[in-house]
Amino acid sequence: MNSSKVLYHLKQTGVVVRLVSALVISVALTISSYGQSATETASAPQPGGTILTLDEAVRLALGQASVYEQARLNERIAAEDVKQAQSAFLPRVISPLSVVYTTPSSATPLPGSARDPSFIAANAVAEYQALAGVAGELDVAGRLRAGLRRSRAALAAAHAGSEVARRDLVQAVTENYYGLALAAARRRSVELTLAAAEEFERITDLLVNGGEVAQVDLLRARLQTATRRDEMEQARTNEAAATDILRFIIGYDINAPIAVIDLMTTIPEPKDIDRYAAATITTRPEFVQFDSLRRAAEQEISLARADRRPQLVYSVNGGFDSDTIKSTMIRQHLGGVLSIGVTIPIFDWGISKSRERQARFRIQSVETDRSLSKRNFTQQFNTARSQAMSAITRFRIVSTSITDAERNVATSIARYRAGEASIIEVTDAQSTLASQRTALAQALFDYQVSSARLRQAAGQ
Repeated sequence: MNSSKVLYHLKQTGVVVRLVSALVISVALTISSYGQSATETASAPQPGGTILTLDEAVRLALGQASVYEQARLNERIAAEDVKQAQSAFLPRVISPLSVVYTTPSSATPLPGSARDPSFIAANAVAEYQALAGVAGELDVAGRLRAGLRRSRAALAAAHAGSEVARRDLVQAVTENYYGLALAAARRRSVELTLAAAEEFERITDLLVNGGEVAQVDLLRARLQTATRRDEMEQARTNEAAATDILRFIIGYDINAPIAVIDLMTTIPEPKDIDRYAAATITTRPEFVQFDSLRRAAEQEISLARADRRPQLVYSVNGGFDSDTIKSTMIRQHLGGVLSIGVTIPIFDWGISKSRERQARFRIQSVETDRSLSKRNFTQQFNTARSQAMSAITRFRIVSTSITDAERNVATSIARYRAGEASIIEVTDAQSTLASQRTALAQALFDYQVSSARLRQAAGQ
């Protein structure tokens, strides 16, 4: 007896009805399993890996070579400038040592006297000088004080720049962390959709063999399954790419397994958004940096003006300056010397005035950047807040519609089996459910990213 006759006999006895009904129930259970156990399936870590939290990812990223690390180095460089500016007030300890030889004069020396050097400026034919003392500058023009204040302002700007870089890195880690969570959620959703499509293809194949539906329905079911398999490959590729990016940021080995939190467990809360206010935008470290850069430019003006004032330097030295290194003679030439010098600037071809104008232009540039940044940060705050509230609304809508989409798939399959609907209705229902699952994951991702941007925009 061939398979058609067997199926016909079973159909007459009602077995086919019970078999197909059981398969329909199986497909329905497969579809609804996403809503009932998505958390358990989605939260399972990858083989060999452990769940990596966002805080741990941020900690690892901050320890890697990055723009933030470069900003920290710039801050240390600025700190050394402050030390140098402070040390400029202190006298420098010096010890000039020299030996000067001058050719003897051609004149005949007096009896009992040494030969004179040929140059009248020379003290002796051989001169030995060994001194020790201090030298420095008296800040009568305010140049050293202005330089110290400028270095301190530059250090404050560098410190604020480090905080800006740190927050940017945290934001990048957050977006890529939840980007991987989104890719994993999409891959798991496609797995469920593919399983349902394969089960429906199997049902359709049985119905075609039993003469219940046309052969073209099986072709459409196979096409639907092929589409889901293609989506599965794309989802796996996207997840692998997102994993590689996160590995790079946090410094993981390229082959190390990594798993992140289940995106479906991050339920958005409106109260988390309401606590941020636009009034706190000015507390961002960028504004501290602007203020510090302005102060540094103001001290540049003071430095330029100080260059047009008299400068006073001093040196105090003690030791010997002798024409011999014999100890008996060196004692006669021991002594000390105090030197004070005043430099009075007269004309520098407008260099100091040009530096002063240059500093004023820097102040104008800083104020322009501050104004533009404030408007930009306000726009970022409003945009991030709107996106976060929209993501919450979308999450609520899609959360409700997924249940309806699952019920719609089960109903469409039952109607198709009863001959009341075409296979197009079933495939459309499956596509709708897949899009709803994707929309839910996207809404959760958008909420996490926009709320992180909102925190950054609000200066927190």
